[in-house]
Amino acid sequence: MRIDVLTIFPDYLAPLDLSLVGKARRSGLLDLAVHDLRDWTADRHRTVDDTPFGGGAGMVMRPDVWGEALDAVLADDDAGQPAVLLVPGPGGEVLTQRTAEELAGARRLVIACGRYEGIDARVAEHYATRPGVEVREISIGDYVLNGGEVAALVVIEAVARLLPGVVGNPESLVEESHGAAGLLEYPVYTKPPEWRGHAVPEVLTSGHHGKVARWRRDRALERTAARRPDLLARLAPDALDPADRRVLADLGWYVAPEGPRRAVVRPAEPADTAALAALAAATFPLACPPSLGADAVAAFVATHLDEASFARYLTDPQRLLHVAADEVTGALLGYTMVVLDSPRPGLEEGAGSAELSKCYVRPDVHGSGLARRLLAACTAAAGARGAETIWLGTNVANRRARRFYERSGFTVVGRRTFDVGGVPNDDVVLSTPITVG
Repeated sequence: MRIDVLTIFPDYLAPLDLSLVGKARRSGLLDLAVHDLRDWTADRHRTVDDTPFGGGAGMVMRPDVWGEALDAVLADDDAGQPAVLLVPGPGGEVLTQRTAEELAGARRLVIACGRYEGIDARVAEHYATRPGVEVREISIGDYVLNGGEVAALVVIEAVARLLPGVVGNPESLVEESHGAAGLLEYPVYTKPPEWRGHAVPEVLTSGHHGKVARWRRDRALERTAARRPDLLARLAPDALDPADRRVLADLGWYVAPEGPRRAVVRPAEPADTAALAALAAATFPLACPPSLGADAVAAFVATHLDEASFARYLTDPQRLLHVAADEVTGALLGYTMVVLDSPRPGLEEGAGSAELSKCYVRPDVHGSGLARRLLAACTAAAGARGAETIWLGTNVANRRARRFYERSGFTVVGRRTFDVGGVPNDDVVLSTPITVG
């Protein structure tokens, strides 16, 4: 790659002889030249600026000087892929890792470092119409600098390190912050293993490569969620495995079809009744066996899961309802209902025993960890109300639900018959003690 930098302070770019960029220059991986803009001035004072038309503070860099300089630099070129003319400034597009990757694919960059109030706008306008030149105004952040040299240093370092052979281990470009994984980098450690009372996490000294990789991935997810949730929201769902989804769920996120989103789990409110009824009507049939007729399912929904029923449940002090909702849109994603002092089948007394009557999430967010969060919330609420155990019944044919509850600590304790729209169904009964505190 070839990079040309035009500036009135060539010495400002001296750091480009250092570190990996300097090594890339010396090895021929990067052809980089710094030009003094004043070499193209025509007066003995080597003037590059003048007062702005329309008045105002500061000075503006002259288009005639810039035109002579850019024409000369761009003329020294071979035909082919267009050169990219970069004009650093606070009004440009913000430089990101994706931008750096795009620029690293260019054949040639020419960076015009403005000073004072900037470069006469006609310069960018003119070269944007010139064949073989792509003009991009670029910003390294939402702040103002005295000139474009600092931005030029940032752009060159960000781009040059992506060129083949510049960074010794290409894998480091994948794992680092803003790399191909799309996450902030995990924390790193080196010797000594203990320093001022701080020990290196034990997993990193275990020699178990799989556990190390999982630990690093988990920490990257946690850092990104805490510091750059915008990056987390851009991750593709198919790039997140079940372990990733469990970590995100613990952090308050769920994975929607369009990517990770924040979700809140809270007690249901009267304003939720219509949405609860709609959610129940969509999710309850999915838990029913294929042999159960649609009429029986519809009858159960109309009798027990309509809006009036949920309005009644919300006023019943013996029922605890929780919902999971998208933090931004408020859309309901799932819900639970617990009935306090409800005797488990086979037991005569209901005191201390609570029934998990409902636990459903939308099918498009299955596997997102929302059901686990809802279960934890409703169990804690039941325990706070004096419940010592919580039980539930799930259809014998619903193996997926049974596996979920068993992974959540429930064990099979019996059977029951459950009426759905006048049709008796066989349920497996599962139960688990509630640990308070």
